[in-house]
Amino acid sequence: MTKNDSTTAAENQQEPTVETTEEQTEQVEAVDDNAQRIEALELALSQAEQRADDANDRAVRAVAEMENIRRRSAQEVEKAHKFALEKFAGELLDSVDNLERALDIAAQAEDVNKGFLEGIELTHKNLLGTLTKFGVEAVGAVGDAFNPELHQAMAMQPSEEHENNTVLAVMQKGYTLSGRLLRPAMVMVVKNS
Repeated sequence: MTKNDSTTAAENQQEPTVETTEEQTEQVEAVDDNAQRIEALELALSQAEQRADDANDRAVRAVAEMENIRRRSAQEVEKAHKFALEKFAGELLDSVDNLERALDIAAQAEDVNKGFLEGIELTHKNLLGTLTKFGVEAVGAVGDAFNPELHQAMAMQPSEEHENNTVLAVMQKGYTLSGRLLRPAMVMVVKNS
C-alpha cells in the first residue's frame, strides 16, 4: 500500500464521519424543533383547558344565580299573596272589637231585643269565620303564658290562684295573619313577688 492509498483511505474514513455528524446535527435540530412545537402545543392546550374551565364555571354560576332569582321571586310572590290582606284584615279588627263590645254591653243589659242580639252574634260569628278562612287568628286568652311577641302587658297584678307571667285578663284580643302578628293582645299579667 502506497502512501497515496493510505491517505485516500484516511480521507474516506473521515468523510463518513463528517457526513454522520451533519446528519446527527440535523436530527438533533429536528428533535429540538419537535420538542419546542410540543411545548407550544401543550401550553396552548393548557390555556384552552383553563378557558374552558373558566367558561364552565361561569355557566354553572349563571345557572345557579338564575335558580336563586327564580326561587326568591317565587317566595316574594307567595309572601305578597299571603300578606296582601294584612291592611284590610287590620282594618276589619276594629269592626270585630265593636261587635264584641256590643255583645258585652248586651249581656249586661236587662231589656235587650233578642232578635237584635241574635243579629249581632251572627254578624260577629260570620266576620270571625271569614277572617279565620283567610288565615287571621285570635291570640291572647286568659290563662295563656305571657309571650312578649304576641302580648302587650298593660298592667301587672299579683294573684295567688295563677302562676307568675300568666295572662290574667285580656283587655283587647290580638290577631295574627298566617303566623305574622297583626296586632298584639293587650293583657294584664300575673306578677307574684
